[in-house]
Amino acid sequence: MNPIREAELLMTRRQLFGRTAEGVGVAALSSLLMGEAHADTKAVTGLNGALKAYHIPPKVKRVIYLFQSGAPSHIDIFDYKPQMKQYRGMELPASVRMGQRITGMTSGQTAFPVASTAFKFTPQGKSGTYLSELIPHIGSVADEIAIIKSMHTEAINHDPAVTFSQTGSQQPGRPSVGSWLSYGLGSENSNFPAYVVLISQGTGNRNDQPLFNRLWGSGFLPSVHQGVKLRSTGDPVLYLNNPQGIPADSRRKMLDGLSELNHFAVKEYGDPEINTRIAQYEMAYRMQSSVPDLMDLSKEPASTFEMYGPEAKKPGTYAANCVLARRLVERGVRFVQLFHRGWDQHGDLPRQIKGQCYDVDQSSAALVKDLKQRGLLEDTLIIWGGEFGRTAYTQGALTVDNYGRDHHGRCFTRWMAGAGVKGGTVLGETDDFCYNIVKDPVHVHDMNATMLHLMGIDHERLTYRYQGRDYRLTDISGRVVKEILS
Repeated sequence: MNPIREAELLMTRRQLFGRTAEGVGVAALSSLLMGEAHADTKAVTGLNGALKAYHIPPKVKRVIYLFQSGAPSHIDIFDYKPQMKQYRGMELPASVRMGQRITGMTSGQTAFPVASTAFKFTPQGKSGTYLSELIPHIGSVADEIAIIKSMHTEAINHDPAVTFSQTGSQQPGRPSVGSWLSYGLGSENSNFPAYVVLISQGTGNRNDQPLFNRLWGSGFLPSVHQGVKLRSTGDPVLYLNNPQGIPADSRRKMLDGLSELNHFAVKEYGDPEINTRIAQYEMAYRMQSSVPDLMDLSKEPASTFEMYGPEAKKPGTYAANCVLARRLVERGVRFVQLFHRGWDQHGDLPRQIKGQCYDVDQSSAALVKDLKQRGLLEDTLIIWGGEFGRTAYTQGALTVDNYGRDHHGRCFTRWMAGAGVKGGTVLGETDDFCYNIVKDPVHVHDMNATMLHLMGIDHERLTYRYQGRDYRLTDISGRVVKEILS
């Protein structure tokens, strides 16, 4: 077949319109790549995303999201309920459960006995916030963090719940939270992506739920905004290094030639993904020098590893990833997300959760302290928490020294620290069984709206038109949780 005719037959509708009206294709491409996002048009120094101006004065430049995958038990770590001891072993009252649907893992149980926590709680900091003995280091920064005990979600299974936390929808396919920020605000450092992901495996449940690349994907946004996962073994980013025998100058000539071809293809077809490829090739070239420097912890003083704990020197651990998170925000990365697996304690919770808390306690607190002493906490937001909580009743048998907990979306706990956050505060209250919220509920959409607010974004105005609808991270709801803001 004639190659010109073949290209015409394969032309998309967008490409056809781009070629049949001079100037329309360029305008459409510009709209797709940078979008107005319903924002003002006044240019702001350092803002190179879809937004041309902040909607409100920002308090935060960057975010570190410490996502605890598998759902930490709020009952055993944050939500102090001493009265539960007197209910231990009794059937959870029907008036408390109120016919709530439960997962298939406990639906077959004939009894739902209450399991009070096996761990002691003590007041921490000047605020006197009660926290579990499992997290003494986080307790040491109690006056720096705002704890929300009244988080809630509709999801009761891991994948929909994690997807919902990350994208604002239980169904796959929407852009992740980091991608929204990359799209809206752009990057502060041309040598790094705006959105970086680090993953670690905890010592609690080593067979915990898997994590999928779509959780940091860009969905229907241009793919240049997807998260870049840094690996702990081998090359930090796949295909980052030049192939064996290819010198840097040859690589540069090849990229220049490829760029010319891609720019020609953009003019011919108006496909925004071609522009994404151009940008990603150039980013990869710059990352060849920036990423090895980032990953090299040999220049960190001994005090760093003393602060973050003994695991901080082991690549791939949560502690080492916390150190990298600090180094990334130092370099201007907009959104850093740590996923830590292992929190799914359906059985053997007292033993498993000890190891899991040990994984994250010292380094999470160290990250707060480290950023503060470097002056970075003044414009960095830290978020800590999982996809939902755990049940007050036990899964399986309740014994003198052992119990497990099923999934629970009606209430759970997260905490925040950093710019714009009122440290030493506790928001929300649950009932005597840590089962239902009785005061100040905060939905997942509310937390995402609050994060965007601190970044200078009105969550209702950062939108992207797709398939005839304006989508946003908070879907059609969400409110800013002003009670925890300073």
